[in-house]
Amino acid sequence: MHKLKELVLNNKVVLLFGLLCIAAIYTAQNPLTFVAGELFTRIGRNGFMVLALLIPVLAGMGLNFGIVIGAIAAQIAVFWTVYWGYTGSEGFLLCLLLSTPIAIFFGWLVGRMFNKMKGAEMIAGLVLGYFADGLYQLFFLYIIGGIIPVYNERLIISGGIGVKNTIDLTGNLKYSLDNVPMLHIVKIVLAVLAVVSLIKIILGVVKKNPLGHRSWIVLGAAPIAYALTFVPAIKEYLSSDRLLLLHAVLSGLGAVIVWQSWLIVSNKIRRRKEYSLIRPLVYMAIAVGGCLLTYIKPVEKILLYVKIPVTTYLCIVALCLFNAALLRTRLGQNMRTVGQSQTVANAAGINVDTTRIIAMIISTTLACWGQLIYLQNIGTFSTYGAHTQVGQYAIAALLVGGASVKKASSKQAVIGVILFHTLFIVAPQAGKQLFNNAQLGEYFRVFVAYGVIAVSLAMHAWKDRGKTKEPNRNRV
Repeated sequence: MHKLKELVLNNKVVLLFGLLCIAAIYTAQNPLTFVAGELFTRIGRNGFMVLALLIPVLAGMGLNFGIVIGAIAAQIAVFWTVYWGYTGSEGFLLCLLLSTPIAIFFGWLVGRMFNKMKGAEMIAGLVLGYFADGLYQLFFLYIIGGIIPVYNERLIISGGIGVKNTIDLTGNLKYSLDNVPMLHIVKIVLAVLAVVSLIKIILGVVKKNPLGHRSWIVLGAAPIAYALTFVPAIKEYLSSDRLLLLHAVLSGLGAVIVWQSWLIVSNKIRRRKEYSLIRPLVYMAIAVGGCLLTYIKPVEKILLYVKIPVTTYLCIVALCLFNAALLRTRLGQNMRTVGQSQTVANAAGINVDTTRIIAMIISTTLACWGQLIYLQNIGTFSTYGAHTQVGQYAIAALLVGGASVKKASSKQAVIGVILFHTLFIVAPQAGKQLFNNAQLGEYFRVFVAYGVIAVSLAMHAWKDRGKTKEPNRNRV
């Protein structure tokens, strides 16, 4: 009972919003297929941006309200890409090439600013976001067309100075990432694996340090896998850019079973007596149970209805893996040390200011890429409004997932996106059902977005105040 109570208290925010989501879904009376379809669209659209917040939290800089500046870097690149007429995947890659150096420069400036305002990074980020928005509006309202000559009636205000309020990305960048076929992804992954394995083998020969069989297996399997993509049935399946949720779930559960089976076999071959079979067997049992759940009619109906954009979700998975891998590097350990105590970090010989700047550069760049994913998915570029609430909504989603000002994880980010955007989907209809006024639902979700930030910051301040008072009590 004590452990259960502790579990509930540690996850009270997640449980509260989970209950709110269930109540709102029941009240709204929307079809579950509609809610699930909209939810997976929003996860792909917003998930990357929320995950971009984790590294500054790790480095002890709190919630990065400055990700608005990363979004601004993305929008500058989107405007010029559309103006020059680049479309599809080429246009998206050009946006990446243009926006990344800008985001790195902006992140360096923000990091330098935060180093001058240690202890007040969140307030500084919020104010800095408004300041950057003012410069952004000056650039788009006056400099473009006023100083930089731009001639395009579709993009520029009729007077010839300033960019229009809304730019339609249809035919340009809309779904430029979502529509990348799975076949292209498979070919790129196989090529990368083959090249990496070949480089490892060559380096092993040069250094006279023979590699294990793994690199040889990958190098031999890559051409075989590539040849299989020419089989008509496989080629037709991989030519799609969307993956049925049922296939995604079954593939994931099957991968869990195969991986756990491989761990059991490999550890038995190595005769590791300390290896326990309990954990892998539990994982395999859960995976089998998940497969059986797909035969329940309401679950099966949802799984057969929802289709997810493969490339977008792979980007989110890649960012989760990147965040996890970063923690294992020396840089990640330095960030963790700086986040726990700058005094200890200085004593250990860590350059605190440089580490914090690198954290801000990474976060700003990731936020820039997240904004590109958002814009290409939504298909409309609101020139002066697309970036304004990026920070608030992303931070609210992270906090809803159970994160705090000093601790956050990829799991909390994903849970937060699911809960927060579920409320966003069903709140208007729930308000209409309860009060015959959908606008009340709109007010409620705005209240949630800002209220969860305010409550979290208040709880954090209250907890810190309690810690500072504790030594005085001991002295008395």
